[in-house]
Amino acid sequence: MTNVTLHFPEDEYRRRIAKARKAMEAKGLDLILVSDPSNMAWLTGYDGWSFYVHQGVLLSLEGEPVWWGRGMDAQGAKRTVFMHHDNIVGYDDTYVQNPLKHPMKQLAQVIRERGWDQGRIGVEMDNYWFSASAWETLRSQLDTASFVDATGLVNWQRMVKSDHEVAFIRRAAAIVDAMHARVIELVEPGLPKNVLVAEIQKQAALGANGHWGDYCAIVPMLPSGLDATAPHLTWDDRPFNNNEGTFFELGGCYRRYHAPLSRTVYLGTPPQKFLDAESAVSEATEAGLEKCRPGITCGEVAEAFFGTLQKRGFHKDSRAGYSIGLSYPPDWGERTLSIRRGDRTVLEPNMTLHFMPALWLDDGGLELSESILITPGGVECLCRTPRKLVIKN
Repeated sequence: MTNVTLHFPEDEYRRRIAKARKAMEAKGLDLILVSDPSNMAWLTGYDGWSFYVHQGVLLSLEGEPVWWGRGMDAQGAKRTVFMHHDNIVGYDDTYVQNPLKHPMKQLAQVIRERGWDQGRIGVEMDNYWFSASAWETLRSQLDTASFVDATGLVNWQRMVKSDHEVAFIRRAAAIVDAMHARVIELVEPGLPKNVLVAEIQKQAALGANGHWGDYCAIVPMLPSGLDATAPHLTWDDRPFNNNEGTFFELGGCYRRYHAPLSRTVYLGTPPQKFLDAESAVSEATEAGLEKCRPGITCGEVAEAFFGTLQKRGFHKDSRAGYSIGLSYPPDWGERTLSIRRGDRTVLEPNMTLHFMPALWLDDGGLELSESILITPGGVECLCRTPRKLVIKN
């Protein structure tokens, strides 16, 4: 092991690797190329803003993983991963964003040198960081290997968190609580949105309870009025207006572990339709959370939530939650389970989810979400910000 201060005990990384290898064996894989930076970090500890160039972790059925990436980023790997330096491999800068030299050609050479070019290789075909060109180049360079889609193979091993990981998510939850407290304190008619975002981002970095804040995988989203009929708009310099609602979808982050939380603020007197929506969402959320416990499927939780919402006269056609934890931009989700009808994933203790019972109406939006932990006896909401519409007159 290198002289590096890891976020977790080395034994935890060994347990993670063993879980991944068990999943590999179930698919008959000899090697996987992991290009999702969250999966790279989970397996090795690697933490760097280098996912805009080609990089990855090679995991076979024996020995240490191999970190592979841009040569200058190999220095960052030496500062963050648990492996010996022999298992940190960098490529030279002539491969960076050069249409004449694809980095996958060099990776193919690494695979051949280590004797992995004759087996079944799993690649993450459907994610943000593995391109069509990468796939075509790697396949053409390794014509003696057979390739298998291993999208999500590592992600699914990450769903049940260790106690160490839960502790990090709790710290992230305290940070997002502090961010929302700052919002409620400062938001008022006439305040430019970018000014409030500056305060939100400052609080995110300052952290909470003595723990600093990391950068979040998703930027603050705070649309108002008709803009809030869409879920993913960010901010500009326009001021907040009286008699208008704004939802704030924010995320606290500690050492790459996330706790998202959404709350809605109405400046002025909200119309009855807004209050009815809040009441319906609150009742449906309680019905869904009451169902959350080990042994219950995500689909059963969804039935409880959507069924209650429909009884109250509201309709939501998007999922109501997803798994969260370790992540990098552009997404704080783990891209595995969803709280939606038909999802047969069984809940287990130490799973963490963003329960997202948002409504985007024809004249505004309402978000009152929770980061939750599945416990042996049920569910715990990790944040302490009251789940209610905040009205500021």
